[in-house]
Amino acid sequence: MNHSKAASIFNKDEKKVDWHDKALWFVRHKRDKAVHAVEGWESLRNYGHGIKAHTLSNLDNYLIQFEENALKNGVQVHWAANGDEHNKIVHGILKEHNAKKVVKSKSMLTEECHLNPFLEADGIEVIDTDLGERIVQLAKESPSHIVLPAIHKTKEEVDELFQEHLGTKPSGGDPQYLTGEARKHLRKKFISADAAITGVNFAIAETGGFVVCTNEGNADMGAHLAPVHIACMGIEKLIPKQEHLGVFLRLLARSATGQPITTYSSHFKKPVNGNKMHIVIVDNGRTEQLSRPDFRASLHCIRCGACMNTCPIYRRSGGHSYDATIPGPIGSILSPGKDLTKHSSLPFASTLCGSCSDVCPVKIDIHSQLYKWRQIITKETPQPFVKKTSMKMMGKVFAKPMQFERIGKVARWSLRNLPKGVINSKPNVWGKERDLPSGPTESFDDWYKKRKDNEQ
Repeated sequence: MNHSKAASIFNKDEKKVDWHDKALWFVRHKRDKAVHAVEGWESLRNYGHGIKAHTLSNLDNYLIQFEENALKNGVQVHWAANGDEHNKIVHGILKEHNAKKVVKSKSMLTEECHLNPFLEADGIEVIDTDLGERIVQLAKESPSHIVLPAIHKTKEEVDELFQEHLGTKPSGGDPQYLTGEARKHLRKKFISADAAITGVNFAIAETGGFVVCTNEGNADMGAHLAPVHIACMGIEKLIPKQEHLGVFLRLLARSATGQPITTYSSHFKKPVNGNKMHIVIVDNGRTEQLSRPDFRASLHCIRCGACMNTCPIYRRSGGHSYDATIPGPIGSILSPGKDLTKHSSLPFASTLCGSCSDVCPVKIDIHSQLYKWRQIITKETPQPFVKKTSMKMMGKVFAKPMQFERIGKVARWSLRNLPKGVINSKPNVWGKERDLPSGPTESFDDWYKKRKDNEQ
């Protein structure tokens, strides 16, 4: 199903769409307040962009350095070319330690590799411990946002879900009660876990250590209580030195939720005596993306979700409409690189307004890359007849200024004089929820020429 059809399902509940839009815009507003309070924010973004560009240009050397230092720290390092290899490696580690109960903190990489169903098929219990992730796991859904995985669910829906799966009492969606019940439920899982799986926000080549950022401390609870810790990281998570970490920690939390810093930025370097620590380093298409000059900067992404919070299409279509592990603007660049046919509609799910690029903490030119994907997709994949024909017609109109001017006159006159019932008729989907503006008496071109004449 393409994005627009999937979005139309989300759009059926207009009240929920409005709520979803406002909830994400609230987070975007918090981000703006937080970054404006930081002197030199733009310099910080430039610095982050530069570090990422340098790292990706020397990724082979930094990966080798990271492995060497991690091995010295007593960590076992594994390499996976794709998602299937990643899952088999994790499964093999769990089997080696006879682990049947696993707690897992938020990791988009494991979502990308479909790790949970792979392990569950062999009778291994996997409990997602991030509250939002646990909510969507109970609902048998995928995360709709990379930072706020259950943002598409209201507190009343969570209340009903907890009653069904955790046996809680009806609370009318009381957040404090629901959080308390979730804490009790997860505490039992932490205590009885045989192994903990975490993602990796930043891996440091210089030390062989890595950092996991959470607001709930759930990664720490899992990794400190279980005898085996498996950390899963994409190759792009590397930064060269410890001193670079502060740049990204300052950028990440402010861009994600408007916080000065994530509540827990936990540093892991070596296993506790008697315990085991493994790192699984995964490619899964990243090297191929790195080889594409127009799109390699998409690997700078630090997964803050700011581009989703600001995107007018994402806010009004919901994360599930993208049918991809990483939704929103950045996901619409990454996903076509993996499957151009399946994800060919995603780069068109954008207004190209550039707001995503404006808020990106590491200055990825997101809207420019979306435009480039559109050009490639239009050439390489079949396009719907209506779209292809309408684009050809528009191309001809734009190529002939006189014709464009005549059509513009007719359109402006129509907006001023035709009855509203005709303007907002069924073919005009835009007019379903809003009025079109009253047509001006002159075009921009006429206005501009008149203004120039008056200046002389």
